[in-house]
Amino acid sequence: MLSGTDKWKGLVDFQLEPLNPGSDILCYTSLPTTLYDALCKTAQSFPDKTAIVDNYDRSCTYTDLLAKTDAFASYLYQKQNIHRNSHVALMMYNCLEFCVSFLALLKLGAVTIPLPSKYKKQEVSSLVEKADVSCIICDQDFYKWFEDFETQGIRRIACSDIEKGYGLATYHSPETESPVCHDSFDDAIIMFTSGTTSQSKGVVIKNYNIMNAVATYQKILNITADDISVIPIPIYHVTGMVALLGLFIHCGGTLYLHKIFNARRVLQCVKEHNITFLHASPTVFSMLLEEKDLFPSLPTLKQFACGSSNMPKEKLTAIHNWLPHSVFHTVYGLTETTSPATIFPGDASTSPYIGSSGFPVPGTVFEIRDDNGAPLKDGQIGEIWIHGNVVLTSYYKTDTPSLKDGWLGTGDLGYFNEKGYLFVVDRKKDMINRGGEKICSFDVENEIYKLKGVNEAAVVGIPDDVYGEVAAALVKLGPGSDLDEPKIQALLHKKIAKYKIPKRILITDEIPLTPNGKIDKRAIRKMF
Repeated sequence: MLSGTDKWKGLVDFQLEPLNPGSDILCYTSLPTTLYDALCKTAQSFPDKTAIVDNYDRSCTYTDLLAKTDAFASYLYQKQNIHRNSHVALMMYNCLEFCVSFLALLKLGAVTIPLPSKYKKQEVSSLVEKADVSCIICDQDFYKWFEDFETQGIRRIACSDIEKGYGLATYHSPETESPVCHDSFDDAIIMFTSGTTSQSKGVVIKNYNIMNAVATYQKILNITADDISVIPIPIYHVTGMVALLGLFIHCGGTLYLHKIFNARRVLQCVKEHNITFLHASPTVFSMLLEEKDLFPSLPTLKQFACGSSNMPKEKLTAIHNWLPHSVFHTVYGLTETTSPATIFPGDASTSPYIGSSGFPVPGTVFEIRDDNGAPLKDGQIGEIWIHGNVVLTSYYKTDTPSLKDGWLGTGDLGYFNEKGYLFVVDRKKDMINRGGEKICSFDVENEIYKLKGVNEAAVVGIPDDVYGEVAAALVKLGPGSDLDEPKIQALLHKKIAKYKIPKRILITDEIPLTPNGKIDKRAIRKMF
């Protein structure tokens, strides 16, 4: 068992106290209850400071952000009957309106269900049904997607003409006040992982999880009101909502929002607006590296954080050679850990422990366990189990053996070295991690099975230079079928998100099986 609290003593200044009397969960002291409370404090400390610059280069100060949040919260409460524990879905691109909606829901004690804007209509509809949503706030691009839900009493609110101005301006209430109704133990977010079938799980993130995750990043990375960043990944991910938006609201920094990721635009933003910090996935860093010759010097960019999947040593070295003054922190975390579980102390790119994900964060305890649940020694590979202040306490309406007695079994395989550095080596599950976007193989298999002419299908993850890993499918066709790789990909394009579509599809006479009759995915990977 390894304590993150012990590992960071002397490296970072922090104090922890029990979550409540008798609890073994230790939380940072003197934290705001929610991100809305953090916003109130930051607006008081830095009223005229720019909080957010949107996709259209429009600035919003902390005073403005608080005013917009309060006005929209009042509308939701007075006109839409949104209250404590109401479930409200958000489906928007990276925009100010997403931030305002999320913060307004936190003020009311409502639960935010972020919906991926990359998903297709049927995938999103499945999540709405799973999450018991009573209201959907969405970009006008998606407004018609939810028309049928109104017959079920689910209300829609559209953010209109965002490119022309603030998209929630028309939503207001004569009553300017709405109650502040929340506490640390309230559910704040339900974030779904791994697709839309019965395999998907709703991760229930509480306010204290968010605030401890935010404080972890702030203390270890020393983020202050002087820092400036851009959200280079979809804001609906836990990295976007917590590790960037939440962190910068808490610290009083400035965030730039880009509707769609473009590597060159991100680097131009770094150059023009003195960006100091970037947090992204390995895929994003790979794309940034492709543009490095156009941006040989970015002196303000002092540090990086990188999580969501494995960051190859070669890319770490390449980034260091490009920007040697920047410190690179590898991060290991999951949606279930509200983003950070481990963070690398110092610069991972120049460390003798390059390839490690660092130390467990304060307030967490780790164990490496064998298949029988017994703890293993340093250097021995087993499943990573985590307990602590950033770890979820439940999945939404789902029980699973991977969450037991406050401990989370991650499904990831790893080991600690003698210095307490975590090395993640593989995943136990057949989850495919395409540049941080999780793909459930069952989801893709089920969609392939639906295609006329398909008898059997198996989906696996295979290596990819850009995304780290992509989906690939082995398909057995029925007699007379004329399906091939391009045709299957074209048909899937209408059904599932683009990133889930297998990059390679092989047609086969037989699907390999293990001796006990199960599909042999290890053999299939070898075929690719």
